[in-house]
Amino acid sequence: MFRDDLLRDKVIAITGGGTGLGRSMAERFAALGARLVLASRRREVLERAAGEIRQRSGAEVLVHPLDVRDPQAVEAMVHSACERFGRLDGLVNNAAGNFLARTESLSANAFDAVVRTVLHGSFYASTAFARHVIARGGGGVILNILTTYAWTGSAFVVPSACAKAGVLAMTRSLAVEWARHGIRVNAIAPGPFPTEGAWQRLMPPGFAEQALRRIPAGRFGRPEELAELACFLLADGAAYITGECVTIDGGRWLMAGEFNALIGMDPASADALFAMLRAGPRS
Repeated sequence: MFRDDLLRDKVIAITGGGTGLGRSMAERFAALGARLVLASRRREVLERAAGEIRQRSGAEVLVHPLDVRDPQAVEAMVHSACERFGRLDGLVNNAAGNFLARTESLSANAFDAVVRTVLHGSFYASTAFARHVIARGGGGVILNILTTYAWTGSAFVVPSACAKAGVLAMTRSLAVEWARHGIRVNAIAPGPFPTEGAWQRLMPPGFAEQALRRIPAGRFGRPEELAELACFLLADGAAYITGECVTIDGGRWLMAGEFNALIGMDPASADALFAMLRAGPRS
């Protein structure tokens, strides 16, 4: 979709960058010329991802293991990136934690673990990045990875819903506050994207078929589609976009409409049903 040099020499840090959608974004950024900082908790996963990205694209990749719930560790990542590359131009807040549970059964620690990773971690990384950008005066871009239930809510993932809603509010708030420093802050809200790990934890057996029926586009998302959107929002050509949350879910979140479930009917059956309803009850 883009020129091969779209992100040439931009330095982009990605939390949760060693696996899943984070890695897919990292691979595409590298292919378009970016230099990368991959951050997550497991060094071996990061090293494997970095090695494969270097081999495919020749990109420079810095690996920095950290727990985003630790603000000092996040500050150290930004410092390490600046020591290696001289600056940071972009930050993707992708690190997350989630699981299905009845809310009344959740412990305080379980709730806290998710909220601290998603909301606190995104805040720590964003403020550390912003302090660097403001000090050097060069501008930059923050991209937060959300979910559509950040505004609709969802049963059984209440900690994640609360945290993602907070990140959405933070996205819009910081977009206003930091615009004068040349910092853009946007978000992406993906729908169902099959990935290793998270997909298995959040998709009960047999539920995928049901979920698929509720996507107007008729399919799940492909990781490269999310990566392309992220590239656009990080690129200089999107310089007038800030405070925006772009949904990429094949129309899934729109299915809350009262009669949307009827789209599964074949046209003839739908016409017959609607004609019967218009005719009203027979005496």
